[in-house]
Amino acid sequence: IGILGAKQAGGSSANAAVVASSLLCSILNLLDCYSVSAPAPAAFSSAPSGGGTNVTFASVYRLDGSGVDNNGGVPQRVVNGTHAMQIDLTATKSSGIFPACNYQGIVTV
Repeated sequence: IGILGAKQAGGSSANAAVVASSLLCSILNLLDCYSVSAPAPAAFSSAPSGGGTNVTFASVYRLDGSGVDNNGGVPQRVVNGTHAMQIDLTATKSSGIFPACNYQGIVTV
């Protein structure tokens, strides 16, 4: 296997609830006080020996059930309120295969 990812067989998206709350934004009725993003990590937070070499990471996220994949590193503006966010991480090994084991990657929203 050369690709590990949320959209691969057996993978799943991570979910987060993002709460944007600002009294000033509410009073002034501003629509773009906050932005969110979910950039891919530079490395696995946990991987077996050799599992993290020659690996590139990519992430995408969806907001409020839109179904539209946004590049993880590109911020999207959000209005005040709670926003559902689904994040998918993909790790691609440029040479060789991933050794069988458990892997963990952390995406910070």
